Formats: sequence, C-alpha cells, structure tokens
Amino acid sequence: MIDRLQAIEDRYLKLTEYLCDPDIINDPQKLRTYAKEQSDLEETVQVFREYRQVVNGLEDAKQMIQEKLDDDMRELVKLEIDELSDKAQDLQSKLTVLLLPKDPNDEKNVIVEVRGAVGGEEAALFAGVLYRMYSRFAERQGWKTEMIDATETDLGGFKEITFNVMGKGAYSKLKFESGGHRVQRVPTTESGGRIHTSMATVAVLPEVEDVEVHIDDKDLRIDTFCSSGAGGQSVNTTKSAIRIVHIPTGLMVQCQDEKSQLKNKDKAMKVLRARLFAKAREEQHAEVAEDRKSQVGTGDRSERIRTYNYPQSRITDHRIGLTLHKLDMVLDGDLDDVINSLITATRSEQLSAGGDDE
Repeated sequence: MIDRLQAIEDRYLKLTEYLCDPDIINDPQKLRTYAKEQSDLEETVQVFREYRQVVNGLEDAKQMIQEKLDDDMRELVKLEIDELSDKAQDLQSKLTVLLLPKDPNDEKNVIVEVRGAVGGEEAALFAGVLYRMYSRFAERQGWKTEMIDATETDLGGFKEITFNVMGKGAYSKLKFESGGHRVQRVPTTESGGRIHTSMATVAVLPEVEDVEVHIDDKDLRIDTFCSSGAGGQSVNTTKSAIRIVHIPTGLMVQCQDEKSQLKNKDKAMKVLRARLFAKAREEQHAEVAEDRKSQVGTGDRSERIRTYNYPQSRITDHRIGLTLHKLDMVLDGDLDDVINSLITATRSEQLSAGGDDE
C-alpha cells in the first residue's frame, strides 16, 4: 500500500510542475485535464502525508521510551504512543478506502427521471413527493436543479418528471436512488381510511459529454410540437417543444420546459446521451450487476429498493436492511443517513472483495 501511495504522491508533484508550465497554461484542454487529475489525487496525498507524519512521530516516541526517563515523562510518552497508534490506525483505514476503485462518473451532474408506476393517481402524487425530496436534498448540498420535462396529472402529481441536478459529486450520492420506491399511506382520495400501497420508479443517469457518446444525426428523428404544460401563452402556442427519437435503439426523449426550441433541443440531447450511456453500461456490466444483486441491488428500475410507511413514520432501505423512524425529515431532503449508510455498505463490499470491484 505504501508503494502505491508514494506513486500517487509522485504523480501529484509531477502534476504541480505541469500546472506551472507556460505551455500547459496556454493549452486550456491540458490545463483542465491536469488540474482535474490533481484535484482527484489531493485528498489521498494529504491523508498519506499526515499518516507518514504520525508514523514518524510514533517511531520517535517508541525510541524515546527506551531511554532513561523519570516516571512522569515515561507515562506521558506512553500516552503519546497510544494516541499516535490509534491515529495511525484510523488514517490507515481511511487510506484503504481512498485507494478503492472509484466510479469515474461520481463527480458528474445527473439527470433524474421519476415516474408514477403501480397505483394510478396515488403513484403519480408520490412521484411528486419524491421530486420535492430530491430537490430539497440538492438544495441542502448546495447543488442546482433544472426542470427538463414533466407530465402532470389533474391532482398535481406527475406521471413522469425529468430534471437535472448539477453539483460536484451529485452522481456519487444520487446513484443509489435508482430503483422502485414503494409508499404505504392513506390516499387523500380514500374516504374509508384504508392504507394503499403504490410504487414510483427512479432512474439516475450520469450526465455525459458529446465525446463520451457519439450520436449520428442520421440516426435521429426530431419532431416539434406545442408545449402542453403551464408557462404562458407563448409556450403553449409556439412549436417550442422537442421530441427526439434515436432510431437504432427506439429511445425517445422530449423537452418542453423552455420557451426556446434550441434550448429544449439541447436539454433533450443531454437526456438522450445519458440514456444511451446508461444503456451501454448496463449491457457491459450485466454479469457484474447480477453478482452484486444480493448485496446492494442492481439499481434496476423494477427492483424495490425502499419503502416509505406513513402511518409508522418509517423508511426502510431493503438493500442494506436500514430502518429509520424519521419519514418527515427524509421526505424534506434529509437523506444523509440513508445515503451515507449505502456508501459505507458499498465500500465494505469492495473491501471484502479485495478492492476488485468495478
């Protein structure tokens, strides 16, 4: 492990040299690439340096205790050895986690798709609740959200809603939300007070650049139409909404949130690239996903990952057996306990597999 960490620090120092090179500074693409690589290595290098400093201090303290010391000084040195030993162990554990393979998409923005599934109008209403939950979570993280497309129901729910979440590390946290979300509650339309069970599905897609997914113009069918939602007279009477069909795969996306046809096309293409990228990843990692299914779930939309029980104010994540009795807080965007537990479970799985995960 020390050899790997030393190699990382050497690379970090080399990148520092590159970033001071006038030729690199005048090349925006190289500058951006090297700056990002250095930023990705920075935490590991800082922890490694702290670990090395603690280990050196521990060795010095162990040598000191071999010398002739009075009782008070010997007790102080023993105390220092205990403290440094604990700190070294903590830092070593942290370094082990930092050396685990990282998902290359973790730092990316995401596109989130929420759909009402089983349960009709109640499922659509719950899709709206989930949309608000993710919007509030993004707000707490200091991220921005942007609507892409939505199909509302008469009672204010959503048959489906697609939106962007933009912020550092958005995918690293929200990727765990992909799957089926089950709700158990008494619908507002239920006069008998009976508890109903409904489902909404969530798909979280990393936003990808043009260079990552090549889309040939001849493979696209692009239609324009008048927007159907709220937005004023100009939105509803001009053909600003865009529908794009990717002919080889049959994937269809649309956007009608903007008044500008060009902006709607840009947003729709962003969603299409993300879906094609996700489709390619799913096909590439089909075997790995099957192996992991019993652990933290595949993230497949048909899989039930979580239950929200209103009468008991309970939320249960079925992948890791986590139950919390703080439903109101979670639905208001306080997802940290859930997501951090999922991150910990994933890291534990990687460690038990010898860090050989994807």
